[in-house]
Amino acid sequence: MAKNKEKNANRLIKESSPYLLQHAYNPVDWYPWGTEALNRAKQEDKPIIVSIGYAACHWCHVMEHQSFENEKVAEIMNRHFVCVKVDREERPDVDSLYMDAVHAMGLQGGWPLNVFLNSEAKPFYGGTYFQPQQWVSLLLNISEAYATNRQELNKSAEEFVKHLNRSELEVYGLKQSTLQVKEEDLKKICHKVTAHFDKKHGGLSPAPKFPIPTNYLWLLRYHHHSKDEQILKHLHLTLREMAYGGIYDQIGGGFARYSVDAEWLVPHFEKMLYDNGQLISLYAEAYQATRETLYHDVVYETIAFVERELMSLEGGFYSSLDADSEGEEGKFYTFTKDELHQLFGSEEPLFSKYYHATAAGNFEHGRNILHRRISDEAFAEENELEIEVLQDMVQNWKEKIMQVRAQRVRPGLDDKILCSWNALMLKGLADAYYVFGNKHFLQLALRNADFILQNFKTGDKLYHNFKQGKATIDGFLEDYALVISAFIRLYEVTFDEKWLQQAKDLTAYTLANFFDETDNLFFFTDKASEKLISRKKELIDNVIPSSNAVMAVNLHLLGLYFDEQRYTALSENMLATVQDLVLKEPTHLGNWAILYYYKLVQTAEVAIIGPEAPEMRAEISSFYLPNIILAGTTAKSEMPLLQQREAIGGKTTVYVCYNKTCQLPVHSAAEAIKQLSSNQENEKFPVL
Repeated sequence: MAKNKEKNANRLIKESSPYLLQHAYNPVDWYPWGTEALNRAKQEDKPIIVSIGYAACHWCHVMEHQSFENEKVAEIMNRHFVCVKVDREERPDVDSLYMDAVHAMGLQGGWPLNVFLNSEAKPFYGGTYFQPQQWVSLLLNISEAYATNRQELNKSAEEFVKHLNRSELEVYGLKQSTLQVKEEDLKKICHKVTAHFDKKHGGLSPAPKFPIPTNYLWLLRYHHHSKDEQILKHLHLTLREMAYGGIYDQIGGGFARYSVDAEWLVPHFEKMLYDNGQLISLYAEAYQATRETLYHDVVYETIAFVERELMSLEGGFYSSLDADSEGEEGKFYTFTKDELHQLFGSEEPLFSKYYHATAAGNFEHGRNILHRRISDEAFAEENELEIEVLQDMVQNWKEKIMQVRAQRVRPGLDDKILCSWNALMLKGLADAYYVFGNKHFLQLALRNADFILQNFKTGDKLYHNFKQGKATIDGFLEDYALVISAFIRLYEVTFDEKWLQQAKDLTAYTLANFFDETDNLFFFTDKASEKLISRKKELIDNVIPSSNAVMAVNLHLLGLYFDEQRYTALSENMLATVQDLVLKEPTHLGNWAILYYYKLVQTAEVAIIGPEAPEMRAEISSFYLPNIILAGTTAKSEMPLLQQREAIGGKTTVYVCYNKTCQLPVHSAAEAIKQLSSNQENEKFPVL
């Protein structure tokens, strides 16, 4: 088998992306995205098929097996087209561009994404998954049309390119204006979000349900500000139902990508690094705000999953685990009632009651997705068990299931390492350390931060991907924005100014190479990188937060840290540009809504000076204070926020300031918290 494969390898064999390598033995004459394929299309006057997917994509595998592995189908593709395979995770710029084109055609987007281009790389038709017969018919029809009706196709392509090159302000009907933040508008944003609440199962309706953590991070802040108990009630419902549902791996920890149903029961079983990094941040912050034990457990278990299954020896984090194993989705994670009985014997009925396993199963082939419905306390009472006894049993059950899993065929691992996704995980680890003070979380975070500097950064420039010792793709705005965000947080938990300086240096590069002064927003691609048919800007949150929104928050925070008015003004101008859209569609603009809150409710600047600055920081950060920045030093610092501050009488001193106006310096976390709380309640305080 291996020998045959060697004979039949196509150009993708030289790539490092696991998704591209999955297609390296297809009979299709695949090219990776690049000038070689585009030049051949021009030379041979052929249309181009761009087929886009990712390693953990179920329907990408199905279409590969049905069509791209089929000799007859491949022969048609090779004869009439130049065929290009793209890993959307490696090239989000290419994916976004042609996804927009498919939407412009009035078609539903998704993956696999299959787009037909003329020899100038301009799109004229596309779609997602096609059954083999549909695909063959489409190939023949497009080949015929390209030969006989080229002018019409080129005309369509030019229209789509025009559409793609509209400015984001035009696309969303926005205009530059002066920022005006109002309490009334903050309430409107909340009202728009609450209109989508699923009051029975949590989250936002309808199914399929994606977690989208930025929405709930915003709601946590809004609740802190407004004390609206309905918001807190919905947050608890959502976070509990996700943690009890099948979307969460009840045995091994970590979240799947989304739930296909409203109840969070049946997941699409792929596990993505970006989801888990953001959900660690969300559950850590929710724990800090509520002290809900379940949220603590989710954070610890999810970090354990990522460290166990997605961490490289060098401290980088791999991208994802596949949904499938042995050709079946979810097989690795699910169990029949018989399998459970063989494993647990007399304890099986109680196990099955706890995890809702039945003889009929709740998934394909009589298999069960393990999930919970009630708390351990309620289950223990219902079944007349001591809580400690139940928890010991559950721990034992988990260990046995993990032993069984260890013998199973594992889901495929996408072992490429992406800069932006690592930054999300890095911030998750830093957030978890901020809340829980667990030194292991900080060790993992620092190791990953060093990995990012060593492997993704050359001079002031970032790269997007790393595999087999090489980084080959220029960084995108999401890489810069998310690394800057993670480094700011890493500074807050270490007070090591190296991280804040790195954030500032990367910001300078981003402003020089991504910023568009015509509309006060950032392009997604570096001006020095490959030119596509359109240079896009990303405003809307998707499963990865909007890179412009993250950058705007970064500028707000760095403006405070460095007393850099240019940063502060720019973050305000960016928010002013999109504020109408935030008021209209906040469920897709969670990070912009967070920035709106920061601008409305002044951000507290907390400077801690003295020998016990780290310990004081830890005390202060045990409280939920979502709108502060922390700076500190045990000695002297040239940082603007720490200059002309001293440890009064040699004792560690805390300065709480708002908009360059400071309250009286204090020497304990309790006094600092009192000052921060009094400002929250708009009480008057003495100033220096």
